[in-house]
Amino acid sequence: MKKAELVFVPLPFVGHMVSIVEFAKLLVDRDDRISVTVLIMKLPVLEHSVVNNYIHLLSASVSGRIRFVHLPQLNPQLASTSPSNSKALSPTHVICSFIDDQKPLVRDAVKQLTQSVSIRLAGFVFDMLCTSMVDVADELGVPSYVFFTASSAFLGLMLHLQALHDNQGVDVTELVDSDAELVVPSFVNSGPGRVLPSVVGDKQGGGSTAFLRCVRGFKGMKGILVNTFMELESHAINSFVDGTSPPIYPVGPMLNLKHREHLNHDNTNKDIMNWLDDQPPSSVVFLCFGSNGFFPLDPVKEIAQGLECSRHRFLWSLRQPPPKGEIAMPSDYVDFEEALPQGFLDRTIGIGKVIGWAPQLDVLAHPSIGGFVSHCGWNSILESLWYGVPVATWPLYSEQQLNAFQMVKELGLAIEIKLDYKTGDSHLVSAKEIENAIRSLMMNDSEVRRRANEMKEESTNALIDGGSSHTCLGHLIEDMITNIA
Repeated sequence: MKKAELVFVPLPFVGHMVSIVEFAKLLVDRDDRISVTVLIMKLPVLEHSVVNNYIHLLSASVSGRIRFVHLPQLNPQLASTSPSNSKALSPTHVICSFIDDQKPLVRDAVKQLTQSVSIRLAGFVFDMLCTSMVDVADELGVPSYVFFTASSAFLGLMLHLQALHDNQGVDVTELVDSDAELVVPSFVNSGPGRVLPSVVGDKQGGGSTAFLRCVRGFKGMKGILVNTFMELESHAINSFVDGTSPPIYPVGPMLNLKHREHLNHDNTNKDIMNWLDDQPPSSVVFLCFGSNGFFPLDPVKEIAQGLECSRHRFLWSLRQPPPKGEIAMPSDYVDFEEALPQGFLDRTIGIGKVIGWAPQLDVLAHPSIGGFVSHCGWNSILESLWYGVPVATWPLYSEQQLNAFQMVKELGLAIEIKLDYKTGDSHLVSAKEIENAIRSLMMNDSEVRRRANEMKEESTNALIDGGSSHTCLGHLIEDMITNIA
């Protein structure tokens, strides 16, 4: 019998790539009627080499079940995302333009794929930011699905804002950074406009327009596959029962548990893990702000003072900001002394360790870790819950402020350092605020720690036979087979 071939189109950022490919692996492991082709778009800058390393290491373990097709590099002179055209545009607008430019390449790759006599095209699975590619699926007459790499609560907010704008004529850009209390069906509590993503309020750079266009693309999908699970977000998931959106399938948590070595920092990993091995259980607070997270020197000094005064053991991933005006990833410091207060490393020797890039999953899995100061990216939240590590929230960008609000106010799974901090914020989080939050985070008998331990068990159970996400995946597969034209 011909395999039902699903074509996955992820956004080529490692944070998006890992969860969607993990989902592809789950699909083909679960049902041998399904095979998957993943199309890899080439970003002109930033994470392309990291994505390539990940795909290279993964390919051998999924040989014959998942194939990776690398799309050709677009001529920068022809692309609407070329640097000369994108200086004043928001990152979301640039990404959406990049996706539009990729449509002919995706169409050509799929037409070549369907020439094989051994497969039948069952549909597309698009990244949440690639929904404009539904045009390609419609042209080929096959169903499409969206893989949502963030929370279902954030999905509900996106759909709510789109409905306010399109159906009620609300200018949603005016809600951002306001004190207006927003009532959103996917949240139990009303929340301030300050926790809305900056892109929603971006008129000048086109971010708001691109955001709403992306959300409209959800409407034409056969289903929205969310990297979450019922026990974590029951209220948000149940809020979609009114039938105004496509079916929601909570299939997470999708974590890269078996291929952590893809970033190739083996020697660094050994040094970090050896240090953690020497620390008492649950004694270390881990500070890490994601692959794009960094702070200027003044906040770095406040963090250092807060850590020192807290008297807790710490592991701190400290990254150097990219050169001013350049689009680049943060890098590792050659010498941490240039960023830290004088004498800090000497005074904290034995109880603290400052590092560059961090193998986050390996660190969170280590028994010496007792707390996690995080930027609250959704992948990081799922990873911390998988290992039962309580979080202190310090969001920086994207939907992280909303995730922080959800973790603290909705779910009781985190301690607040800040909920509405954003990169470039002139407000300086004081050393005393940081010290107090760390002390609260590291309390052994706190309610947040108890809740995190409960959710650790729930997240594991969701994926086993009979669990909520395992059952939902079974329904999805049957629906996918039924939906084949």
